[in-house]
Amino acid sequence: MAQVLEFKLPDLGEGLTEAEIVRWLVSVGDVVAIDQPVVEVETAKAMVEVPCPYGGVVTARFGEEGTELPVGAPLLTVAVGAVESAGSEGAGSSGAAGSAGALGSTESSNESSGNVLVGYGTGAPAARRRRIRPAALAAPVPATVPAPAAAPAPTAAPAGAGASAAEPERQAGRAVAAEDMAQSGPVPVISPLVRRLAREHGLDLRKLTGSGPEGLILRADVESAMRTAEAPAAPGHVVAAAPASAASRGERIPLRGVRGAVADKLSRSRREIPDATCWVDADATELMAARASMNAAGGPKISLLALLARICTAALARHPELNSTVDMDAREIVRLPAVHLGFAAQTERGLVVPVVRDADSRSAESLSAEFGRLTEAARQGTLTPADLTGGTFTLNNYGVFGVDGSTPIINHPEAAMLGVGRIMPKPWVHQGELAVRQVVQLSLTFDHRVCDGGTAGGFLRYVADCVEHPAVLLRSL
Repeated sequence: MAQVLEFKLPDLGEGLTEAEIVRWLVSVGDVVAIDQPVVEVETAKAMVEVPCPYGGVVTARFGEEGTELPVGAPLLTVAVGAVESAGSEGAGSSGAAGSAGALGSTESSNESSGNVLVGYGTGAPAARRRRIRPAALAAPVPATVPAPAAAPAPTAAPAGAGASAAEPERQAGRAVAAEDMAQSGPVPVISPLVRRLAREHGLDLRKLTGSGPEGLILRADVESAMRTAEAPAAPGHVVAAAPASAASRGERIPLRGVRGAVADKLSRSRREIPDATCWVDADATELMAARASMNAAGGPKISLLALLARICTAALARHPELNSTVDMDAREIVRLPAVHLGFAAQTERGLVVPVVRDADSRSAESLSAEFGRLTEAARQGTLTPADLTGGTFTLNNYGVFGVDGSTPIINHPEAAMLGVGRIMPKPWVHQGELAVRQVVQLSLTFDHRVCDGGTAGGFLRYVADCVEHPAVLLRSL
């Protein structure tokens, strides 16, 4: 007898509360093996293939591609033991051998692997997808299978699945959080982030009209209500309601996934961190010459970013205040023992900040290799949550965009970010004479709570000295 088990969206780590379905890897009626990836989702940090801990037959999927689901919402249901039923029914016929083979490949059982966290998938090879006869899904569902939490309307199971197998789908959109249950009825919200955003801004969700499926209230609806509430009315005039068609003008791009995460983090940085910026121009001619000499000597190529990173770690060793974070609840500055260096990388999915672990203990060659690995993973969209979290200081080389300077926004909860502009020939006074030199602008944005301008200036001046005279760096090696 088949048992239908529900697989919910797991916690993908680092406090993530939701993910967007990018691509389904299985369909209703497919046979899946334990730990086989079944869906590709995009979180605020990375693209992740999610493996299913059960082996059996997919009876329902919850959510279309492009749908955003909260952690804990149903992803799909799997009929465990359905393949065994198919094999039994097919005994004595020409398809008996095939059914038995399917049973062996999926390893259907009541046990699960448990290997569904934390955004990395598992190493087990994906099983071949195979359609089975609808009759194989006709086994009854135990009454103990719980109804799933609120989720978008699922893809309908085949007619042969029976009313019991379809029950989770009929229940999918009905449950809401108990906090919203009152005399006026439930509020159509499934995202905890949307609830929190409305609560923080004093909005009554019952007064909002959702633009999602079946009136679901989305983050965009709450943000629109916030803008309406904040817009001042002209003195002496009554603001008339805009025509319904006015709201649809212009292109609307949802702030979700990587773009939404960047917006949230930068907004929080501006709200919470009293930042200040200082900058200096530096003659990078000798640094460029040193890099050329290193690469001409043979061996792996050393990137300019790796040399700048090596300079940063040496400067942080002299000024550890900037490798810290602020705990306002305890009213303490927490100086961090290791430098986990983030670097800004622009991808088709938006801006991401991969992190090089223990950058302070790496050589320029090791840094070059790690920068190369993480950059390629960023381009392919295969960075894991671990690759994108835990940074203590960020290096932002915006010179690749052909700009000279910028005022970086600190990557919360870090305390500082070094920005590097383009290196280009400019007139420069060198050894008392005007000459054409390779000049770069360096800018440091820092959290004024962790240090004063003297410390920030000392850090930036040391970085500039190492850029102008790379031999200065030998003192710290």
